[in-house]
Amino acid sequence: MRSLQHPLFRVHGIALAAVLGLSFTAMAEEDALAKYADPAEPALPETSVDISLGDTALVITDPQIDFLSPEGVTWGVVGESVTELGTVENIGKLLDTSKAEGLPVFVSPHHYYPSDHGWHFEGPLEKLMHAIGMFDRKGPYVVDGFSGSGSDFMPQYKDQILDGKTVVTSPHKIYGPETNDLVLQLRKRGVKKVILGGMSANLCTQAHLYELLEQGFEVVVVRDATAAAKLPEGDGYLAAITNFRYVANDLWTTAEAVQKIKAAK
Repeated sequence: MRSLQHPLFRVHGIALAAVLGLSFTAMAEEDALAKYADPAEPALPETSVDISLGDTALVITDPQIDFLSPEGVTWGVVGESVTELGTVENIGKLLDTSKAEGLPVFVSPHHYYPSDHGWHFEGPLEKLMHAIGMFDRKGPYVVDGFSGSGSDFMPQYKDQILDGKTVVTSPHKIYGPETNDLVLQLRKRGVKKVILGGMSANLCTQAHLYELLEQGFEVVVVRDATAAAKLPEGDGYLAAITNFRYVANDLWTTAEAVQKIKAAK
């Protein structure tokens, strides 16, 4: 019988442990994501969106440090979902592909100024966001302290977002784009179809989806280019993906979106 201390066993044992470790990790991730899988027999009719470079744009909500970085104030509740879905990398792929293929990019950010902390009433999450200083800036015309703050864009996205071509809208203040100029900017550029991703799934991303639909746009949600908080009140991503299935004109993965953007004419 080969000794457990035999050098070959130790080498192969370490390799086997590494493989098993990776396998167990992959299995755990698959199990975690299984609850988000589409139903085997959907009840709703299938819909689809055909995109073109002339009438389609990428819209990303809140690609900011407070949502997407371990340094952000919400990482403790969104980090698990962001990691499971590969959200940071997937948003990056959408930005890179859109830039390479000439697809217009719009970013709808979330910023809070000192005056916003004077609101007389707030919903639960508004109250929480203000309490933890989420997306805080010193003022609409003040950039002191902004760079690298939780309100700033993720560093890996800055080359694409700050290239002088991306449309960065005025900030939305709660969840949807009703309080900013996103719809105006889209219409002024002849956009009719939107590929939507960003943070967070059941809040700003979902609110943007609903308003854009109400405004007459066709909207595709990129299901793994978003994520959400997991709280005792519920799994935000599970709530979002359910609603996305109900109302979005189409649901794509990042890989599907990249392929379709590259094929667009």
